[in-house]
Amino acid sequence: MHSIHACIKQFERVLLGSALCLAMLFVSAQQSEAADFPVVFEHQYGKTTVTSQPKRIVSVSFIGHDFLLALGVKPVALRRWYGDYPNGVWPWAQPALGDAKPTVMWGEINVEQIAALKPDLILGLWSGMTRAQYKILSQIAPILVPEERYGDYGTPWQQMTRTIAKAVGRAEKGEQVVRDLEARFAAIKQNHPDWLDKSAVVVWPGDIGAYPSSDLRGRFLSDLGFIVSEKVEALVRSDLFYVRVSPEDLDPIDTDVLIWLDFGSGASQINTLRLRPTMRAYNEGREVVATPMIAAALSHSSPLSLNFALDQLEPLIAAAIDGDPATSVTTSVEAGITQAQQMEGQ
Repeated sequence: MHSIHACIKQFERVLLGSALCLAMLFVSAQQSEAADFPVVFEHQYGKTTVTSQPKRIVSVSFIGHDFLLALGVKPVALRRWYGDYPNGVWPWAQPALGDAKPTVMWGEINVEQIAALKPDLILGLWSGMTRAQYKILSQIAPILVPEERYGDYGTPWQQMTRTIAKAVGRAEKGEQVVRDLEARFAAIKQNHPDWLDKSAVVVWPGDIGAYPSSDLRGRFLSDLGFIVSEKVEALVRSDLFYVRVSPEDLDPIDTDVLIWLDFGSGASQINTLRLRPTMRAYNEGREVVATPMIAAALSHSSPLSLNFALDQLEPLIAAAIDGDPATSVTTSVEAGITQAQQMEGQ
């Protein structure tokens, strides 16, 4: 009997010790979070100070919720960009959202709706927020907006991840997310040394809008070792995140790899380009169609969406870059844009 009591006492001591350890870890985590604040951000409209870890984050950014979810943070409200997905969140980010049901805001920035949500942080990176809107909203809660050097829609995914991570008290998590994704880009570059310094460009076929290296989509190619078309770069104006290319001169987009963004119109816009058959990219099978899902992933350019984009695009680019039209680029064949398909249709 004495030994039984002794065992019980010992078990109780173990339980008490475990409880104390857990309590200390919890307190330590809280103290660590508190130590991260206040944080100050300088940006195109001045300076923002976040004094404590936010609990009610409203994202008026078109893509900011993706970054929050990559950090394990669920916003109380987000701004829908496009797509018919639940809660305004695309499939690559839905597992991170889980069962959460954020308020979905549609259209332009609505000050009254935002105020009613009682945020303690407003995420305005990649939102197009004006100075006047900032002035009003900053009276409601601290706001994150872009740095002057990046403009409204040019903040690199690394910088956006780090900025948001600092603001929500997850700086270490943000650094890890950046390291992991940069390591993946580096591994793909190492696996495809033939991509290094080859020319490439991402293009929307509607108005033939090409994305330079300063844009998120162009930066994706740079991160893989490509050089974004120098002729596209020469057309860049400081106030635009894309450049228009004349349908009468497609030379700026005639690159070693040409990625067409399909936002839902399929191949119709691509196949109507009269001078496309004169392009080397066309004749050598160097075109890749980014399906609507891939196009959206590139356009969001968050850690979650970029991982999805890499999954899809690595094999497609590898097939296109060899310059052999007999090598099948799956999405281009499915879209019906290949030289062989066009010749069959004549």
